[in-house]
Amino acid sequence: MLYAIHGEDVPNSLEKRMAVRPEHLKRIQALQAAGRLILAGPYPAIDNQDPGSAGFSGSLIVAEFESLEAAQAWADADPYKHAGVYQKVTIKPFKKVLPA
Repeated sequence: MLYAIHGEDVPNSLEKRMAVRPEHLKRIQALQAAGRLILAGPYPAIDNQDPGSAGFSGSLIVAEFESLEAAQAWADADPYKHAGVYQKVTIKPFKKVLPA
């Protein structure tokens, strides 16, 4: 089943994000290589594709996991969580309708 993982950043998270970004991306790339990733990316903190020093307010990952518990375990091991980038992580089952 698909799950949406929404990470909400702490204020002024950009420096922490950049420090562990390679590790974070490596895990997402592994999901992609396994054919389990639907989409992933950050929320710019301002209305701009490149928010610069404003940074990001969070991230969204939609991927396939065996269960909600497996999605939670994957999210709990995220470098952003361990580095203090995320102040809150929410995981919900997700039903993709479009595009088909």
